Amino acid sequence: MKVCSSLRIMSALLLGVLFCLSMLRGQSQSEIYSQYGTIRKVSLKSAPFPHPRRAQGYTYRDQLFAAEQHYQDSSVAIFIPNYFRPGKRVDFVVHFHGWYASIDSVLKRFRLIEQLSGSRKNAILIVPQGPKNAPDSFGGKLEDPDGFKSFMEEIVLYLRAEQLLGKSRIGNIIVSGHSGGYHVIASILNCGGLTGNIKEVHLYDGLYGEIEKYVQWIEHYNGKFIHIFTTNGGTKENSIALMDSMKCWQMPFCYTMEDELSQAMLMDNRIIFIFSNLRHSEVISVKDEYERFLSASQYLKTVRMRE
Repeated sequence: MKVCSSLRIMSALLLGVLFCLSMLRGQSQSEIYSQYGTIRKVSLKSAPFPHPRRAQGYTYRDQLFAAEQHYQDSSVAIFIPNYFRPGKRVDFVVHFHGWYASIDSVLKRFRLIEQLSGSRKNAILIVPQGPKNAPDSFGGKLEDPDGFKSFMEEIVLYLRAEQLLGKSRIGNIIVSGHSGGYHVIASILNCGGLTGNIKEVHLYDGLYGEIEKYVQWIEHYNGKFIHIFTTNGGTKENSIALMDSMKCWQMPFCYTMEDELSQAMLMDNRIIFIFSNLRHSEVISVKDEYERFLSASQYLKTVRMRE
């Protein structure tokens, strides 16, 4: 197991070096990820920002994060795997980054495209730009009532206009988030307008609050919930408290150490808490957990190699 972990780490470092070399050679993101599929970075009206609540920027610990630099980017990354097969319904994986991040940094650092491709799931990856390189969990327009519905509908319209998608309707959605991404996800579950389509939530050391919204979704929508947490990420106490509450509510869940996590555990349980010895910034990619969680999903079709 240690050998496998070392190989994963070395592979991740190698991919990072190759990415940097590609950027130095002036390659675009489309060229860098072409072996995996098609990536588009587009500006959408329904993207999280700009938003009136951040028109004057945001102050954190006496430091102003100006609107112009941190809250004006309406970019959204859309990635379609090269094995993707369109149908009457199209499924999506929507990922929300945490603090001090951008679309480019999370795609590179956490290898989201590589991991989605590795899962062989027939879904399109969406990564919207949140607060750009800022210590802020606010989700902008995606926290407005029906904001997520408007966002996903605009994405579908864009894909159709670019002839990247036929007349497919929005199907199942898996929402994932790292760290501060928990906040916008909670709002999406509560009032985003597509709650019935969201079948799974994957949190990566992100259970900082809004717990009642997650519990309501788990109970009323029969949703699958996975949370991986660390010792020092700031979510351990909330995770333990929620598990204690679930015991009192007689709500079945699975709790395991990351090193003991099996694919059967991921597939056979609806509510899963995983304790990791990794650092807060490592829980998405060092052990390919993003790929593992997606691979275990029964709501997304798997495309076999021969297809």
